[in-house]
Amino acid sequence: MTAKHGVDAGEGVRFASGGAADVARFTRQLAVLLGAGVAPANAWEYLAEDGGGGGSSGFASVVGVARAGGDVAGAVVSATSEIRSESVRSAWAGAAAAWQVATVTGAPLGVCLRDLAGSIRALDQVERDVGTALAGPAATAKLVMWLPVVSVLMGTILGFDTVRTLVATVPGLVCLGLGSLCMVGGWRWSAAMTAKAKRRDATPGLSLDLVAVAMSGGGSATSARATAAEACERFGIRADVDGIDRVLSLAGRAGVPAGELLRSEAEQAREHARTDGQRAAAVLATRLMIPLGVCVLPALMFIGVAPLLLSVLASTSVGW
Repeated sequence: MTAKHGVDAGEGVRFASGGAADVARFTRQLAVLLGAGVAPANAWEYLAEDGGGGGSSGFASVVGVARAGGDVAGAVVSATSEIRSESVRSAWAGAAAAWQVATVTGAPLGVCLRDLAGSIRALDQVERDVGTALAGPAATAKLVMWLPVVSVLMGTILGFDTVRTLVATVPGLVCLGLGSLCMVGGWRWSAAMTAKAKRRDATPGLSLDLVAVAMSGGGSATSARATAAEACERFGIRADVDGIDRVLSLAGRAGVPAGELLRSEAEQAREHARTDGQRAAAVLATRLMIPLGVCVLPALMFIGVAPLLLSVLASTSVGW
């Protein structure tokens, strides 16, 4: 089928993976078009012609699904499954989940997507802040791992035959083996610590936003929570069950609308995620000293210092 404005629905869908900010920009543009009364299929198509508003292009299959009245949320997730960045995939999953929740509950799509765009932008800022905080310790770990190699090169520049000592003598081979074991152990230890520091929820607060979207459709708190939980399970979004229950309980006791309370709690969850990530980076900077002392410094002694001493002994005829 050929789309109305020249987009071939048989083409593959190619979504940009430049960052979650691109997803937020696209989602906001989609919200504006829908709020202006543009039909969903036409809104997707206009943005496809414009390159997705943030570098995305080729939304043909989603346009086709929207025109057929099919599962647009599922089409979005299928089209973005090849994106490597977890944060970008999560942002698209959030947009798809909001689309599904709004469709099921009858909430206004334009308003819901506009609110979600702000949430995605906040998630992108959390990702950037935490990534910046972790960049320093990770770079330090990589730099330190090169110290034994640098020491061998320095010995060679100073005129000592450290390379031949390492690869052509029995004591040198023993030092090279022990040093290599220490290097591998230190590298794997540092990599594991860095990966653990980076491991965190990619969508903090998003489940609370989804419940707020569901409640804007006029349904009860119970049905809104169930609809949001279904979307979270389908699109791989971690549901903050305790946070949702706490906010809904407070709103019920106070007799006030829960939407703003849920969005406020979502913002708080993202702020906590930012703080926790920065704290993890600070802790990582200190803990990386452990593999440095246990593995890298012995490797430096085995690969850098010991061959240098052996070559000095060999040059003075005290060797073997």
